[in-house]
Amino acid sequence: MSWLSSFIPSFFNPIGAALFALLIPIIIFYFLKLRRTRVEISSLALWQQVINDQRVNAPFQKFKRNFLLFLQLLLLCLVALAAMQPYWKGNAEQLTYLPILIDVSASMGSVDQEGDTRLDLAKAEILQIVDGLLPDQKLTLIAVGASARRLTEFTDNKQVLKNALAKLKVQDVPSNVVDGLRLAQALSRTQEIKTVRFYSDGNLPTKPNPATGKLMAEVDFDLPFSVDFFQIDSPGNNIGITALNARRATPEAWDVFLRVEGAGSGSTESKVILKANGELVGDEQIVLGPGEAQRIIFKVDAQSAQYLEATLEPVGHDALQVDNQTWLNLPKGRDVDVFCPGELTTFRHALEALEGVDVFPLTDGSENAVDYDLLISDKSGDLGKPAGVSVFIGVVPEDLKTLVRIEDESAEVVDWQRDAQILQHVQLKDVVISELPIKNEGVEDIHIEELGYKILAHGNRGPLILSQRDGIRIKYYLLFHTDRSTLPYRVGFPVLVANIMTEAMQRASLTELRAPSTGVLPAMELAKEKTYRVTLPDGKHERRSTNEKGLLKGISATMAGEYEIRDGGELVTKVGVGLLNATETRLETVETITFNELSVEAERERLLTDKPLWTWFAAFAFVILLVEWWYFQKKPTGIPD
Repeated sequence: MSWLSSFIPSFFNPIGAALFALLIPIIIFYFLKLRRTRVEISSLALWQQVINDQRVNAPFQKFKRNFLLFLQLLLLCLVALAAMQPYWKGNAEQLTYLPILIDVSASMGSVDQEGDTRLDLAKAEILQIVDGLLPDQKLTLIAVGASARRLTEFTDNKQVLKNALAKLKVQDVPSNVVDGLRLAQALSRTQEIKTVRFYSDGNLPTKPNPATGKLMAEVDFDLPFSVDFFQIDSPGNNIGITALNARRATPEAWDVFLRVEGAGSGSTESKVILKANGELVGDEQIVLGPGEAQRIIFKVDAQSAQYLEATLEPVGHDALQVDNQTWLNLPKGRDVDVFCPGELTTFRHALEALEGVDVFPLTDGSENAVDYDLLISDKSGDLGKPAGVSVFIGVVPEDLKTLVRIEDESAEVVDWQRDAQILQHVQLKDVVISELPIKNEGVEDIHIEELGYKILAHGNRGPLILSQRDGIRIKYYLLFHTDRSTLPYRVGFPVLVANIMTEAMQRASLTELRAPSTGVLPAMELAKEKTYRVTLPDGKHERRSTNEKGLLKGISATMAGEYEIRDGGELVTKVGVGLLNATETRLETVETITFNELSVEAERERLLTDKPLWTWFAAFAFVILLVEWWYFQKKPTGIPD
């Protein structure tokens, strides 16, 4: 009987069949004998119809066919069937609460030859689910981009769901499916959620499957429910910019590196154009095979600030447009300004041996810089001097003096963070230190970290080297004085100074720069506690204020393009962000998502949802009602106008 069940609709509300009982009073009504007023007339020749009606209304007479009665019975049957809420049963599991995760990452904006995006195709499939909602089913829509965003509450209101889908747009960011699953997990604490559906093109961070060799997505998440992964087909060829970097080659020039990659579905061709401050720097025609990449190098003048714009002009179909343009701000080239007192002779000798470094104070005691790139000092009075990177030798900050004290004893380096930038390739094991930082009684490392410090090197009785971030600036504290140690005589000392210089130059954007990518705008140091107007690439505006340290940060950048920061009507700075994501550009897809305990395969066969039929019965009933009204109101035949 399974084949027969596909032709027989199911009923959500069988109680509606009780309306069929109304057929009885309607039929009885037509059998009732009408009571007419008796009037004497001269002839019955003109009253034949009255005689016929009287015969029909007489009890136990043969019932005369009546078209109006037929219409009324048919109307009631259709209303009763509509009240029973019939539906064609699909092959999808009936779920009361169903979260639907929709991938809105950049690759979902890729278009096929017909001009449809992956998001458009996903919306079309979800609309079928919305149209097939039964009265006890509720959906919630969750957009998954750089983070998860809930579009609707659990609802069966089809118009609300359709409006939310219509407003859904692609974000120029990679997909973060874990956030979407965590949001669904949070919802499962208040609602019974058995299954979550995920609509995506499968463009997720990947790794090779050791068993099959194919790519698979690995998601660090423990599933409390099952996941149905519906994959949207890939649109075809694509080429895009995946990296834009600049490195200081000489004091007069930058080397600009541009990386272009193509999708693995076929060969791609494009023209690469680089402009600086609107002027053409160079262009090059490239051809890439399936999945190939190419790096292009340009030379850019470092004698003035440059605003770079890199653009691709693809030949033929290009599925994704958002990765064809990116931007990079290059500052004017200059020497590094360093403050180091004359008493720190070991540091000054190491610094003066480096090229492109101006060390202050000069021999005449003058200081030309206001804000230093690097400050190295052993005086607590210099704690207030502004610098991108500060290194204090033998200075204990005021807020640590109640936690740590310095004794004239020998200290031993127990351990240090070898991956910390200041300590990379620096060997501290055999360094002899004549000052011993000691933690006061009852003080633990956590108490120091709660004040915003990070311990980079541990001594036998307390911390030796600390770091502290102050907005985009950073401070290092060597709690022992280097003159009272063997560190200046070790091979690691010039390496230490070089590490400090490298970090200072990086923070001053003087050595190597990387074009910012979508997600969040890089932090900018502006006037303190001031409100600026941020103009987005789509022309919309928002007001953002700097903090007490003058940092403007945390601005969401989910659209590729140029962001303008204005003070009133005056342009303060302009920042361009591009997609710059190789995974999104290559349009790689996975058929398997591996979670912590199981793997989920992509569904190739689309589930057929339940199709409600009551609207059709209601529509037919309305048509019958109109026919009945027309038949009842029409003029009887034989009556002249």
